[in-house]
Amino acid sequence: MAHFAKIGINGTVMNVVTFDDKRMKNADNNEDEEVGRAALEAETGWPLWKQCSYNTHEGVHSDSGTALRANYPAIGDYYNEVYDIFHEPKPIGCDSWTLDTTKGRYVAPTPMPAYSDSTYTSDSVTYKYQIMWNDTTQKWEGFNDDGDTKLAIWNGSSWDTV
Repeated sequence: MAHFAKIGINGTVMNVVTFDDKRMKNADNNEDEEVGRAALEAETGWPLWKQCSYNTHEGVHSDSGTALRANYPAIGDYYNEVYDIFHEPKPIGCDSWTLDTTKGRYVAPTPMPAYSDSTYTSDSVTYKYQIMWNDTTQKWEGFNDDGDTKLAIWNGSSWDTV
């Protein structure tokens, strides 16, 4: 089964539909995205459709096949015509993040600390920080387990206590 994303204003994914592979055959009996797109346009009256792969995530095909357009999209994701990829919207409050056009995802200027490196101890009990990005300081911040109190700032290799 093939999948196609219905593309709306500014590249927004409006819907994702399944499509019978047999209906995508061209004159040479090969699967052809344009044949599928034209059939969907004829059936729905909507002209903007892009094929996507259910097995593609962050630029990798899960069955060792060829990745298609970086990611399988969800409604509200974007089709980026410049890079011919699907990606999620940029996270709110993360204006400094840039689009990794190979993986089709936004990344912070500084890598997020590993979960295994993100512990703190209070009253002899070990907890995991709730980690949040601060776009103003361009740093990852570690908060207590209820997320209310900032305890530390990631310096790129370890946590500095606040």
